[in-house]
Amino acid sequence: MENIRGIFFMTVAMASFALEDLIIKILSKFMPVSQILIYVGIVSVCLLIIMGKIQKIPIIRSQDIKNPLILFRTISDMLGAIFIVYAISLISLSTVSSFLQAIPLLVTAGSAFFLKEKVGWRRWSAVVVGFCGVILILKPGMNGFQSSSILAFIGIFFLGLRDLITRNIKDDIPSLTISIYAFLATTIGGVLLIPISNTFIVISTVQSYLILLSAVVASFSYFMLVLATRKGDVSVISPFRYTRLLFALILAVFILGERPDFYTLVGATIIILSGCYTFWREYLIKKKKII
Repeated sequence: MENIRGIFFMTVAMASFALEDLIIKILSKFMPVSQILIYVGIVSVCLLIIMGKIQKIPIIRSQDIKNPLILFRTISDMLGAIFIVYAISLISLSTVSSFLQAIPLLVTAGSAFFLKEKVGWRRWSAVVVGFCGVILILKPGMNGFQSSSILAFIGIFFLGLRDLITRNIKDDIPSLTISIYAFLATTIGGVLLIPISNTFIVISTVQSYLILLSAVVASFSYFMLVLATRKGDVSVISPFRYTRLLFALILAVFILGERPDFYTLVGATIIILSGCYTFWREYLIKKKKII
């Protein structure tokens, strides 16, 4: 039952993230990235604080501020958000969403390097094959190469680092509190970008509604993701992260009119298959104690 709930939370979170990315893509056509990060971050924090007050959940705890893991996770989250939002504003949504599928592979590699977890040759092979998929999407040296794609690659690196750090954080921290830290970091990231950003615009009524909708969806999706990772077997639930690409492609094709090229689709497929194989091996390791 816990696995079913976890799968449901994960799928809903991925659909919400895809919708959030779409809204950000639309907003980025009118306003600078720093303004998007600040506005969405502030509104999201306010919404989560209201939710915390209603549920009587601690908003910011002093022991968390002193915890270096929380600090490093928050910084990684901030940098990941900055680079991913910049990438969304510059390249196609389908391309950025394809890159995001490589995060679990980064976590697997990082767990071996930094956490000293045992990763056998099969999972290492899956990681290598998965990154071949990333290279296909990047298309270095080819006519379709976009230098802005590097921003998405840097973004997934920091988001992978965030997830890696999360593995070492105790479960006694409320999901809502973690979400508030994340959006506070997003707001700070937007402020830091002001010196290199374009001039802020006066937002229209429609744009204000989009910002509010983005904040609501962002808060909801992030909260659902944290809940998903705390329900059931991670090896069973994690593969459903890849539904984000499905939702993103549907939105990108039917709303933005994007047409993902052959290399992007093949690369994304390779990444997803490699990631699913990695999750399956992790499941076997837990059940049979193999590497």
